[in-house]
Amino acid sequence: MPKYSIIIPVYNTEEYLKKCLESVVNQTYKDFEVIIVNDGTEDNSQSIIDAYTQKYKNVSYIIQKNQGLSMARNNGIKKSKGKFFLLLDSDDYIELDLLNVLNQEIEKNENMELLRFQVRNISKNTIEYHEEPFKLLDGNRAFEKIAKYHYVELATCYLYNKEYFQKNNFKYQKGIYHEDFGLTPLVIEKANLVSSIDFLGYNYVERENSIMTNCSYEKVQKRVSDFYHNYLYLMNEIDKLPGEHKVFKSYISNCLIVKILELNNQDYKIYLKKLRENKVFDYILTDTIFRKLKKILILISPKLYYRRIL
Repeated sequence: MPKYSIIIPVYNTEEYLKKCLESVVNQTYKDFEVIIVNDGTEDNSQSIIDAYTQKYKNVSYIIQKNQGLSMARNNGIKKSKGKFFLLLDSDDYIELDLLNVLNQEIEKNENMELLRFQVRNISKNTIEYHEEPFKLLDGNRAFEKIAKYHYVELATCYLYNKEYFQKNNFKYQKGIYHEDFGLTPLVIEKANLVSSIDFLGYNYVERENSIMTNCSYEKVQKRVSDFYHNYLYLMNEIDKLPGEHKVFKSYISNCLIVKILELNNQDYKIYLKKLRENKVFDYILTDTIFRKLKKILILISPKLYYRRIL
């Protein structure tokens, strides 16, 4: 059995797919499998997939009726045979040495449940994200370090222990946007052994008309609605665990407050009222003078505060 599985959902990304797959099949570390999930793609992607499965024995594919990224990931994880797995979006690509670097870390402790690596944002102005590395922390302490840097954690910048993932019955929710936000924070928080390395292993390609850049206002509304749904799910799940999880709750609350800024003024006011009624603002941390001041400013006007700093 392969040690690692790389799971690649595909939907109408023929322009990017070859670069994605080349970055995978040419990995310097060789003990891995590739599972491509054709999520009902309508372009020429399947012919590209066929070419790679015919050429490489460790590359296989699933074809499913279009069900969205969440179900494509779930089905790929279910089929995977590796002890650890990676998630790779088909319009992105990874560094050729990624598996080798990750394997060097895993060999130090194969009981590790999550191993985080860094992301390079490929756009007109390429941005490299470097975050403070750490070794073998429990999920709560790991989350405190990760949450310092940004809102909405990507699912694709982690190596996952499959046994840990399945034991907790983690699944991406079907038919919603922001499936990463709806699960990744919980996967981190529940873990016992999490490490993070300062290696830029994942290249996130910003493209027009992707799921996240489509500017239809109806989709903006759905994204915010789904984000709110994910917030409620995460709050419900974290309350089942012992402990207060203050940083976790503050993080997802801040994420939700930032998300409603994408709405027009009328819808923003509706959601702002809803968030106040559901006491979302109560979870913002006030354990330092800076955070106390931040909370006061956010309570006065989230729009003015966040648009100044984001």
